Parts: sequence; C-alpha cells; structure tokens
Amino acid sequence: MSDMRLVIATHKQYRMPDDPIYLPLHVGHAGKQDIGYLGDDTGENISEYNSRFYELTGLYWAWKNLDADYIGLVHYRRHFTTQSRLSRLGKDKFSCVLKGEELRDILEKYDLILPKERKYYIESLYSHFCYHGPDSNKIALEVLRQVIQEYQPEYTVALETVMARSHGHMFNMFIMKKELLDAYCSWAFPILFELDKRLMEYSNRRFAGVIGEFMLDIWNEKAQIPYKELPVIFIEKQNWLIKGGRFLYRKIFSKHDRGGSMNGISI
Repeated sequence: MSDMRLVIATHKQYRMPDDPIYLPLHVGHAGKQDIGYLGDDTGENISEYNSRFYELTGLYWAWKNLDADYIGLVHYRRHFTTQSRLSRLGKDKFSCVLKGEELRDILEKYDLILPKERKYYIESLYSHFCYHGPDSNKIALEVLRQVIQEYQPEYTVALETVMARSHGHMFNMFIMKKELLDAYCSWAFPILFELDKRLMEYSNRRFAGVIGEFMLDIWNEKAQIPYKELPVIFIEKQNWLIKGGRFLYRKIFSKHDRGGSMNGISI
C-alpha cells in the first residue's frame, strides 16, 4: 500500500507521535510567530481564516498541497487509537496512538475512518448546537440550510437527517482515500465559504469551524461510503464529572425555548 499522511493540527509546541505517517501542521500560521512546525500558510491555503475555520484551515491545506494516497486529520490533543479504554489504563498515552502498521491493515478493508460516534442521548445534534451556545448558533444552522438548498439541494434531506440524530462523528477527525477527500472538500468548502460570508455581521464568526464538525456526516449520509470507527484518545486528562455536571446544568437551566423545528426536525 502506498503513502499515508495524517496531519496533526496544532497551534503550539506539543509532544508529537514519532511515527512517520504523522505531519504536525501549525494551523493559523499566517502572521504568527513560528513554533517549529510546517505552517498552513504555505502553498495554496486559507490560513488567514483560522480564527473562524479553526482546524479546517489545516484540512484545506492538506487537500490542496499533500500528495498521498490516504490523508487524515487529527489534533495535537486528540488522536485515533485501536485500543480500548480498559487496555490503555496505566500506559503512556502516546504509546496507544494509532500506528502506521495498524492503519495499513485497516485500510485494506476501508477507505474511510471516522472517530467513534459521540452520543448525546437526550437531545438531537440540532438542539445541542442551538441551545448550548450563543443565540446566533440557531441562525447559523438556518443559514446553512439555506446555502445547501441553493447550492446543493440534493443534500437537504441529508442535513435534516443528521441534525435530527442524537449522535455524530465529531472533532473534524478522519482518515480517507485521497479521491474521497477531493470529493468531500470540493463539496464542503464552497458551502462553508458562503456560510462565512453570509454571517459576516456576527462578531463571533466561528460558525464555519464549529459547523464543520457536522459536514462530513451530512456528506456521507448521501454518499454512503462504508467506514470504520476508531476510538479517540484524549492526550490531556478529561474531568468527565465536571463535564457531565455542566451539561446537565445547561440542560436544566437553559433560558432558550426548545420548541420549533428545522424543516421538519423536531426539537
């Protein structure tokens, strides 16, 4: 099997896996101090969009500049692993990060790898995004729907289907065949650029980066590419008790009215 490159999106110096399949990339490098990694402002790029697009500037850079048969995107604090949580106990977390030989075996059977689905159980992706963030999140999703209806109307049902689910593949993490990456990015970025343009009036214009987490599921809901899910290992310690408490607090005391729908999506 041929070349595999996994871009590690980072904005600071950090410990990196030593496997040669990984490529640390300083996202948002344009106008910033060098930190010793390749910057996403080389070649064809949108590095200056990083404050709004987050790690998607790294995805754009990989799409336009990397020559590899399989390309992936991970984060300096989040990596794929093949090990269960139980088997990782007591180990150096970096020893559990997905290795090249493991990836080659998986890619013998799958052209698309995604993180294990994140489950929200008691709410949809739509309600989670709209009612646990700024009021403008709901407006951003409505604008996304409008853009998709105008530019890619055949994906409207896919959008509604994904947003009505209580689970999704988050973090903008994936590994896929280059031909699939070309197809996905050619679809996703024109939509995200138009979304960004239509929401220019909002001071917190970070919608493209956040909504980008939904885009791959929307695209693949229609494409139906078979995929393999892998666990995600969080390099830094996660306080799940605090996270769970904050989630329940927002759920109980949210000031928003939870009624309404998005083209038939029940909230």
